[in-house]
Amino acid sequence: MMKVMGKAFAKKLFGANYERLPKTLLIYLIVFFGLFIADWKLQIALFIRYFMVSTLTAGMMWQALSSKDTTIEMQHMLMLPLERKKFVLSYITILGIYTVFIKTALLLVILLAVCVWKPIEILEIIICIIHAVFLTATVYSLRKYWYIGSFWVAAIVFIILFWGSHSWLILLLAINSIFSILLLQRADAYNFYQSESEKGYTIKQRKHGLFWWYLFRYLRYHKNYVINTGVMFLVALVLPYFLEEMGEFVVFVGFAILSLNTPIGILLSCDHDLEQAVRFLPRQKKAFCIPYCLFIFLCNIIVDIIFLCSWQIKNHSVTTFMMIAAIFFALQSAILSVLLEWFYPIRNWKIESDLWHHPRKYIVPVVMLLFAGLVMTWPALLFILMILLIAEILVFFFL
Repeated sequence: MMKVMGKAFAKKLFGANYERLPKTLLIYLIVFFGLFIADWKLQIALFIRYFMVSTLTAGMMWQALSSKDTTIEMQHMLMLPLERKKFVLSYITILGIYTVFIKTALLLVILLAVCVWKPIEILEIIICIIHAVFLTATVYSLRKYWYIGSFWVAAIVFIILFWGSHSWLILLLAINSIFSILLLQRADAYNFYQSESEKGYTIKQRKHGLFWWYLFRYLRYHKNYVINTGVMFLVALVLPYFLEEMGEFVVFVGFAILSLNTPIGILLSCDHDLEQAVRFLPRQKKAFCIPYCLFIFLCNIIVDIIFLCSWQIKNHSVTTFMMIAAIFFALQSAILSVLLEWFYPIRNWKIESDLWHHPRKYIVPVVMLLFAGLVMTWPALLFILMILLIAEILVFFFL
């Protein structure tokens, strides 16, 4: 029974014939040889590599565990008779394989190609990945006791960052992995199931109320979206310190980079119920698109304001032209994001982690980078782009 359930869940993640796995690995192999042949090397401290791989794996594993689609699959599986220990380990192993080979593998092949490695270091990095998978699963199973998990994770991060160069670190991570596995053997399968009442967010709630209340309620019960936006605030704070030597006009590149806030731009793609309601109920096109566009604009302009304030503190050179540019980039990226969601929503994704990292996320930032390059070359072009933007807004309101 466990083997059948494991195969069913694996087919959900990798496709009916596991076709997603070889395709993804082939792409990663091409990336590896492309970078390796280019002979471009970076000096990255070993403990930083440990930290990068561990944090990415842990983040992707947490997303996979908390995905709405994963919760639905868990609900179906828990209806069947199961052995608690075998089911938990099987479930975690399959999600771990998905996380490592579909998500972490890309970072790993890049690091393998651009860094100089010793054979023992490759083994150590594998231990780091395995440790991240099982530690994340254990902390997720203990999320009701969040203070324990938070302290545990903080301690591991502190050790890696401050004692990462010591040889005993890998031994400690291996022991911690074994301890995590022992805890998972005692965990109940229901610890990995997040009910609708636990999430506090039901289909009935989504059918009522104004769209703005829906947005804020959605963010309230999806903390990872809020965290991602908070990370963008931090990026806006530190970005001027990286761009200051490139001149004042590079601030437009900063606006383009800060438009990369994936979660708020995939609202229809990640919520099939909302999309169905929006597309089938009368007069929903304008009722949805306009407040959604304003919401994304609000998020973007807050990030851009933080960026400009940080730029002023660091360089004392914020101008009215930059403020006008901030409004343009925030509003233009919001309109493009809404148009993409309305006309080209992302389909056929397996779990929400795939949705967050879909290549479509780069379309809007790339377009904004093109606009930034044009404005840096011909500053007067910004006013022409503003006129075109006003025309877009009029189309938005009157069509």
